[in-house]
Amino acid sequence: MMKQEQVMKFKKLFEDQKAALLYSYKFINEDFTIQTDEMSDEVDLTCAEMEQGMKMRLRSREALFLKKINEALEKIQAGTFGVCECCDQTIETSRLEVRPTANLCLSCKEEEEQREHRSADGRKSKSMGLKPSLRIA
Repeated sequence: MMKQEQVMKFKKLFEDQKAALLYSYKFINEDFTIQTDEMSDEVDLTCAEMEQGMKMRLRSREALFLKKINEALEKIQAGTFGVCECCDQTIETSRLEVRPTANLCLSCKEEEEQREHRSADGRKSKSMGLKPSLRIA
């Protein structure tokens, strides 16, 4: 089981990260409409659309990270932070140092990744586009 001082260190880390994300939302959460009448040509419009897409992806990633932070804070409150959701064993502190929002121990995470790799869904890229080895020429 994790020591209380370690848990408090992670709690402070999560609270700091949450505050930083909420602060950055003020800047990212701008109006996403593009004023086409202000664009002088198609290049300006294309650049504005690309910037809008990047902002939306960033907002989506940050929303997911905020969800993970909130889940970790709830686990701290419940006294289950650092416990693998699959096998109920303690997640190694070194793993939590690298990925504080980890909810699986290393061996369960490796098993999950192997299952994903073997399944058809696991072969799909988790980001935009296909993995280079699966790209269609």
